[in-house]
Amino acid sequence: MTFLTIGHRGVMGVEPENTLRSYLRAERSGMDAIALDLRLSKDGVLVAVHDPEVDRTTDGSGAVADLTLAELRGLDAGQGERVPVFEEVLDAVRSPLQVSVEDRPAAGALAELVLRRDLVSRVEIASTDEAVLAEAARRLPGVRAALFVESFGSGTEAVVGRALAAGAATVALDIHRISLEAVEAAHAAGLRVTGLAVNTLDQLRLARALGLDGVTTDFPEIRSTGRFTA
Repeated sequence: MTFLTIGHRGVMGVEPENTLRSYLRAERSGMDAIALDLRLSKDGVLVAVHDPEVDRTTDGSGAVADLTLAELRGLDAGQGERVPVFEEVLDAVRSPLQVSVEDRPAAGALAELVLRRDLVSRVEIASTDEAVLAEAARRLPGVRAALFVESFGSGTEAVVGRALAAGAATVALDIHRISLEAVEAAHAAGLRVTGLAVNTLDQLRLARALGLDGVTTDFPEIRSTGRFTA
C-alpha cells in the first residue's frame, strides 16, 4: 500500500493555516490529500477554521459560531488571506480532502453538502468524537472516516473498539504518543494508521519504522523525503 502524505491544514508550516493559499501550496507540493477543519458560522455556513475562536489565526476575535459569514470574511487569516468557505476549497483544489468536524451540526451540514455534490469518493470525514463519525456513516453510506486519537489512556483495545464502532477505516495518532503495540493492534483489526504531525526527518523515520500507513505534516518537504525514507 502507498505511504500517504497528508498536508496539515494545507501546509501550515510555511503558509497561513486553513487558507486557500495553504491548500494550493499543498496540492502543488504533491500531497496525497489535504487535511482541513470545518466549523459553522453564525448563519450556518461551513468555513475552514480549526479553533472554536478566530483569535489565534486571524486579526479578529470571538467565537466562529458567533460571527456571520460576512464578519468572518472581513478578517485577515494571514498574508491577506480570507477565511475560506468550504465550497471555495472544493472548487480551488482537486486533491482528496480529509475534513475534520467536531460537532453534529457541522457534521450534518457537511453530510448534506457531500450528498448534494456527490463527494463521497473525495472526502474523508475525521473527528475526535466517534459519535460524529457514526452519524456521518449513517447519513453517508460508503464514506471513509478517520478517528483522531490524542492518547491511549483508555487502553489500546478500547481505542480500536471505538474506531470500529464508529465505522472508521483509519486511526490518526499523535506521533509523540504512538507505540508499536497500538499500531499492531489497529492493523490487526483491519485499520489503517497515520501519525501526526510529522515534521522532522526523525519523526518520519519513526513513522516508517512503526509501519504507519501515512503521516500528516505541516511541511511540503516531508512529501518528497517520505518517498525515499524506509
